[in-house]
Amino acid sequence: MPDAEHLRQGLITYLLLVISITVHEWAHAFFADRLGDGTPASQGRVTLNPLAHLDPIGTGLIPLVNLFVLGGSFTLIGWGRPVQINLGNFPPKRRMACDLIVTAAGPVSNLVIALLCVPLASVLWHFDPRLLEVLGRLLLMNLSLAVFNMVPIPPLDGSHFLRYAVGMGEETYRRLCAYGPIILLACINFVPQFNRLITVAMIWTSKPYGWLCHLLNAEVAAQMFPWLRLN
Repeated sequence: MPDAEHLRQGLITYLLLVISITVHEWAHAFFADRLGDGTPASQGRVTLNPLAHLDPIGTGLIPLVNLFVLGGSFTLIGWGRPVQINLGNFPPKRRMACDLIVTAAGPVSNLVIALLCVPLASVLWHFDPRLLEVLGRLLLMNLSLAVFNMVPIPPLDGSHFLRYAVGMGEETYRRLCAYGPIILLACINFVPQFNRLITVAMIWTSKPYGWLCHLLNAEVAAQMFPWLRLN
């Protein structure tokens, strides 16, 4: 039976995950709506209410079992309910650009959350050092979401960029989406180079954040970015 501290830490981590996923999916919906596609708005997705974006498996079962049953013994993963868009609602000449803007909005929103964590941690740690741990967790979580979502394997956001880069047809892309999750799971579990690549991408993505944090508060930077050499 998990003790009270384990339950508290698990609850904090889960709430941070819900916030991060909610903002990610809201960003997709918000930019789709602003660019002319009313589909997300008609489905109630242009909102920061988590209930509109949570997936029963990706935001419910898997992370909850990992955190509260398995004790966080596996890498924390989660995802929200995908935002549906209708490319036909975008102007024909700007259709590809609109799709890519909407796609990029999700990972970029996670990078923005991570960026906000840096000055907040530099200031708030004076009031309560425990906030530094929470903000460090939120920063790392959002950097991970941003990097992982840009992997060019369906259904991840990066697959949209791959599709346009190689001129992939819509039907071919849809067929690939059917096998994407299997390909992704195979890469994670059986291709060590895949995980090394994600780690390297995480390190390079985190460097500007670490340098900024070091400029603001070197002591905080040493605690939030222990994997970087900032001196």
